[in-house]
Amino acid sequence: MNIKGQSGLYFHWPFCLSKCPYCDFNVHVQDGVDHERWEAAYLRSLENYAQMLEGRTISSVFFGGGTPSLMRPETVKAILDKVHALWPCVNDLEVTLEANPTSVEAAKFAAFKDAGVNRVSIGVQALNDKGLQFLGRKHSAEEALRAIDIAGENFERFSFDLIYARPDQALEDWKKELQSAAELAKGHLSLYQLTIERNTPFHYDEAQGLFSLPSEDLAADFYDITQDVLGAAGLSAYEISNHAAPGHESRHNLIYWHYGDYIGIGPGAHGRLTLDGKKFATREHTAPQRWLEMVEEGGRGAHPFQPLSHDDQFNEALMMGLRLHEGVRLEHLSAQGGQDWQNYMDPERLQIIQDQGWLCLNDERMILSREGMLRLNALIPYILKAQSPAGKAA
Repeated sequence: MNIKGQSGLYFHWPFCLSKCPYCDFNVHVQDGVDHERWEAAYLRSLENYAQMLEGRTISSVFFGGGTPSLMRPETVKAILDKVHALWPCVNDLEVTLEANPTSVEAAKFAAFKDAGVNRVSIGVQALNDKGLQFLGRKHSAEEALRAIDIAGENFERFSFDLIYARPDQALEDWKKELQSAAELAKGHLSLYQLTIERNTPFHYDEAQGLFSLPSEDLAADFYDITQDVLGAAGLSAYEISNHAAPGHESRHNLIYWHYGDYIGIGPGAHGRLTLDGKKFATREHTAPQRWLEMVEEGGRGAHPFQPLSHDDQFNEALMMGLRLHEGVRLEHLSAQGGQDWQNYMDPERLQIIQDQGWLCLNDERMILSREGMLRLNALIPYILKAQSPAGKAA
């Protein structure tokens, strides 16, 4: 997936009809969006990136948010037409658009298909009204099922999300919900354990004791049931939170996990770009109005690009690669770190987690077991040395 000269494109649409209580994304509720003005800004930003990224081939496009299904299909078409005009694209270009399953947005699926979208990702989050109400979703379970049906009628490839390990959720109820989801899915599902992010309504609610999440042991049981049910249904995990039938994996997200290059456009969008042999982190200005004004005034809404040191690149490649069930290639880690990957690792601690059965290390790859996946966030800092011998030189 990390093919030299190929890049993904991510567009962030920052607007939603409402903000969910668990969400900490760069999302804004705003009436009266000027769609023509935003379309012009996206096109101008594309032109700016094209000037510095000549010779690239675009391998995927992803419209995220926010709620990109609130965009006009005409805007999506204009953006995709501009992408094709500025860069060569792979023949099987994947174009994904995130959508919420309200009836009005689902009815636009055919128009988005005509605009060039060939994959949608639907934010269902729960298949019952009780779960949806707790999560602050504005659609019903019936609307979610209808949106899934319409997606299947319009697209050969689609996905939908569910959130589990919710307060008071029973394991048996989740198993039944998963079995229903597996029957509805045509190739891809994303399943996320509920986490509480700072400065969200859920963060304050939990702090006040209005609800509590399942214990770590119970959360692990939820994870195990997820793997077992979907594995039996032919939707094995290819990444810690994503399950797919063969050939239905999200190609765009695989760019992230393989630590490839991608362009991020839109308020708060992040990117990773290799320029003149060096890797840079990019970040667009977060405030929508400020981003819009910056693009209109100077053609770009990005902060100055930040060069990444070999330490940074190694850590990011390790963190992203270990999320994959295929693991991360050792050769790839050495290339990102600028030296042998073993120089970054604490050998005694690495051996300890192998002995525990949490990690498998062979001549080519480092792979986490199911038990290791449950400990991913803790294992990475545990096995890394405090600082690489190369220091922080880029």
